Amino acid sequence: MIIGLTGKNAAGKGELAEHLKSKGFVYFSLSDALREEAAKQGLGHSRDVLIKLGTEMRKKFGNGVLATRINEKISKLQGKDVVVDSIRNPGEIEELRKNDGFIFIGVDTDEKIRYKRILKRARTGDAQTFEEFAEHEKKENNNESAGQQLDRCMEMADKIIKSNGTIEEANKDLDLYLLLFHFSI
Repeated sequence: MIIGLTGKNAAGKGELAEHLKSKGFVYFSLSDALREEAAKQGLGHSRDVLIKLGTEMRKKFGNGVLATRINEKISKLQGKDVVVDSIRNPGEIEELRKNDGFIFIGVDTDEKIRYKRILKRARTGDAQTFEEFAEHEKKENNNESAGQQLDRCMEMADKIIKSNGTIEEANKDLDLYLLLFHFSI
């Protein structure tokens, strides 16, 4: 089984990925593929640098380039369960759908809750004001063909997990959904 995750910043994708990892899933992030490329090019790993690099790579190599790189790694795992995080472009979804057993999940969380989570986690590069948060949201959902298209990705999800409550509630929602595929967690 291969599960892909998408959602806006601080929606809870990482928490769901951690839950799946605790159940034996192998974890990959398309952002890690970007960081690897940024390191090769001697670039920093700030959010703005990675967004720009991702757009440039999609323009040059096609919208599924990051997923293609991850699919190469997945193909070497021979049937292990996998979770892929940080899917931000429909081309990445199309590439990952080439895998048998791919399930695409969107994580949806209210904007105010996500902003509070960002303030609480206090990561470098995260917004410090709500205005800055809103500006980051625009950059991450520009609907440019090679850019990030989070709303479009959410529309393509097989299942939407609401993450407005506790981590445990979101994990339970995911577990119940996976039972439909006879996958016991």
